[in-house]
Amino acid sequence: MILPKVPDPRLVTVRRGGTLTDADHHLLAVWAAACAEHVLGLFEAERPDDDRPRAAIEAARAWARGELAMMRARAAGGHAMGAARDLRGAARHAAYAAGQAGAVAHVAAHDLGAAAYAIKAVRAAAPAGGGVAAGLAECRWQREQLPGAIRALVLDDQRRRNDLCWSVFDC
Repeated sequence: MILPKVPDPRLVTVRRGGTLTDADHHLLAVWAAACAEHVLGLFEAERPDDDRPRAAIEAARAWARGELAMMRARAAGGHAMGAARDLRGAARHAAYAAGQAGAVAHVAAHDLGAAAYAIKAVRAAAPAGGGVAAGLAECRWQREQLPGAIRALVLDDQRRRNDLCWSVFDC
C-alpha cells in the first residue's frame, strides 16, 4: 500500500478540496511516466508481446496533454497492473510502475508508486549484491528528472511516505 490513510491536501486537486493545481498534477503524471518508462525494458524483456504497461505510460502522458480522459488513463493503469499478476521480480515491479503511472490521472499520489516500483524493479534486476546500489542510482536518476515546480512537493512526500513505499527513497 503506497497511499496514506489520510490524503495529503497538497496531492488533492483544488476542485476536490486540496491545493494541487492541474498543471502540477500533469507534471506529476509526466514524471511518474518517466520513472516507469525508465524500467519498462525489464518487463518487455520478459513479455515482449504485452503492450499493456507501455500503453499505461503513454496514457499517463496523453492525459497530461489533455488528449485522454482520466477514466481511460486510469483503466490503462489497471490493465498494466493486470500484466504484472503472474510475474515475479523485476518484470512484475516494472509493470506495476507503469500501472501506477497510469493511475496518477485519477489520484496524484500514485506518482510515488510509479517511482517506488521502478526502484524495486532495478533492485530486483541487479546482479547479486548490487541491488542496494542499483536502487540508489535509480532514486537519484528519478530526482534528476523532477521538474522544479513539483520538486519540493515530491521530495517532501517521499520523506513522509518512505515507510509506506518500502523505504526506497533513502537516497
